[in-house]
Amino acid sequence: MAEQRQIQPASGKLGILTPGMGAVSSTFMAGVLAIRAGLRLPIGSTTQMGHIRLGKRTEDRQPLVKNFVPLTDLENIEFGGWDIFDVSCYEAAMTAGVLEKDLLAQIRPELEAIRPMKAVFDQYYVKKLNGSHVKQGANKMELAEAVIQDMADFKKSHNCDRLVMVWCGSTEIYLKRSAVHETLAAFEKGLLENHPDIPPSMIYAYAAIKSGVPYANGAPNLSADVPALEQLAKEKGVGICGKDFKTGQTLLKTVLAPGFKARQLGVAGWFSTNILGNRDGEVLDDPESFKSKEETKLGVLDAILQPELYPDLYGNLFHKVRINYYPPRGDNKEGWDNIDIFGWCGRPMQIKVDFLCRDSILAAPLVLDLALFLDLGARAKLPGGVQEWLSFYFKSPVVPLSPPGLYAEHDLFIQQTKLKNTLRWMMGEEVITHLGQDYTQE
Repeated sequence: MAEQRQIQPASGKLGILTPGMGAVSSTFMAGVLAIRAGLRLPIGSTTQMGHIRLGKRTEDRQPLVKNFVPLTDLENIEFGGWDIFDVSCYEAAMTAGVLEKDLLAQIRPELEAIRPMKAVFDQYYVKKLNGSHVKQGANKMELAEAVIQDMADFKKSHNCDRLVMVWCGSTEIYLKRSAVHETLAAFEKGLLENHPDIPPSMIYAYAAIKSGVPYANGAPNLSADVPALEQLAKEKGVGICGKDFKTGQTLLKTVLAPGFKARQLGVAGWFSTNILGNRDGEVLDDPESFKSKEETKLGVLDAILQPELYPDLYGNLFHKVRINYYPPRGDNKEGWDNIDIFGWCGRPMQIKVDFLCRDSILAAPLVLDLALFLDLGARAKLPGGVQEWLSFYFKSPVVPLSPPGLYAEHDLFIQQTKLKNTLRWMMGEEVITHLGQDYTQE
């Protein structure tokens, strides 16, 4: 047996704060309240419904994850966040139209009590949105300090022992790392000087890390994944992870592509298109915001299929991604894929996938799991910085900047193994390799 880490008990309340209180956040919050009331089940949540195998298969030990690691109980969660629209979580959920009105009516008082704080927002970074519930400040440093004060006030008013922040806001425009992101000194100077390469999501990330609050980025834009903030997270011992929740079409890509590679089947082309409404679809109708999303969606296949190692199978892969704003569909996204594959002697075949999914229904349990696991990691005193063991939840997993050349693992099944082995290691159980040779040699 390995040595178990000393983990602080999950006593007291955990505050989960979400920049952005639209479809994803309201679905997450309403869902947890419904689950607490016994009205629904936490389907899609690894922390609540997943099992983890311990020891040899002959031992048949497979407890629920939530019974294996000391996670915060759902009854001890408080919800808060920021939004550019000053409406309650109930109104936001009704507008999003993801969960049934009858269900929302049963938890209406609790939802109405959750109201957003004024948001850090600049329309330059999200062209398609505009709201009036917005913070004002002389510079971006003042805005960051206001968020830091918001967190302190929330923690006190809701009697929370710990906080976690999960970005559920809209996709910002595409930005590349620049000199302002390289060091903490340069970054803080950039905050004071309103540097254009520091978007709102970075301001939230800085505020969270500075306050010792773990941070996850659920959108594809540049956020905590810059050297300055990673270094600050390491110094503060704060976990960070991201980016872009792995929900619909990309989730299926990380399931199918490893299968093709495992069987050495070639892929000539993969055409993906989406139609969706809601605020996310409207935001992504802007080319600059779509560029951020496109980068995370396009990077998945190359990372899994490794065309540089398999030029005959994937060297000429044509990969195209499209997202189309279609208001009548609302949150019910349709992701359609045409996959041209080839097999023995180069003979062509085709696969068609039509995934009619509910985007926020797939994202909500990810918010819960990330918050609970980040809090667990903090109580277990895992080293600060990028929490690569949580890559399972993201389209574009962030990896530590050091050592240089470390690549992100996109294969869903390898990611799941890494996640569960981290939990086993944390609790002093042997990691599982699935080798199985010991059974035949005993």
